[in-house]
Amino acid sequence: MPTPTLPYPCLCLVAAPGICPPDELPARIAAAIAGGVDLVQLRDKEAPAGDLYHQAVALRQVMPDRARLLINDRADIALAAGAAGVQLGEAGMPNAPARAILGPDALLGRSVHSAPSAADAAKSGADFLLVGTMFPTGTHPGATPAGPDLLRRIAAAGITIPMLGIGGVTTDNVDQLLTAGASGAAVITAILAQTDP
Repeated sequence: MPTPTLPYPCLCLVAAPGICPPDELPARIAAAIAGGVDLVQLRDKEAPAGDLYHQAVALRQVMPDRARLLINDRADIALAAGAAGVQLGEAGMPNAPARAILGPDALLGRSVHSAPSAADAAKSGADFLLVGTMFPTGTHPGATPAGPDLLRRIAAAGITIPMLGIGGVTTDNVDQLLTAGASGAAVITAILAQTDP
């Protein structure tokens, strides 16, 4: 069975609440995909399961086949909504049960904040890593950024699955991530909060 892959470079948009009005989210996601987004991660940790499911279905309806939808930490919602896979937090559900729920063709991402966590995620079957926090960001105001050097440390540890840098990523600093070994970047406000995503 082939391993699910990411395009290179990959641009992931994290659709989080509070960045834009919920009723505008599908249109903003569609515009972002038209502008080059490959992967959309729906992340709403406060939404009841039913609301999250309906959000996921609404997003899938505006997404062309070339872009894929991931659901943050909810393999059940990903399966029910027909999403491409799941993005698991560092302390989230282990990879094996998520894979059992979603099947071998699902895309399984894992958030990591250290080289040892990255090694564990890769060993346990993650398809890619969301590595952060790269730069200062308003979505995690108290977090001390690890910077692109974390990507270098993960690569130096022999971890070869794709990495996407996240946290404070803008057009001014995204090249630093690619130079450090990332396969792309994940952003929130740099796209979703713009007048024209």
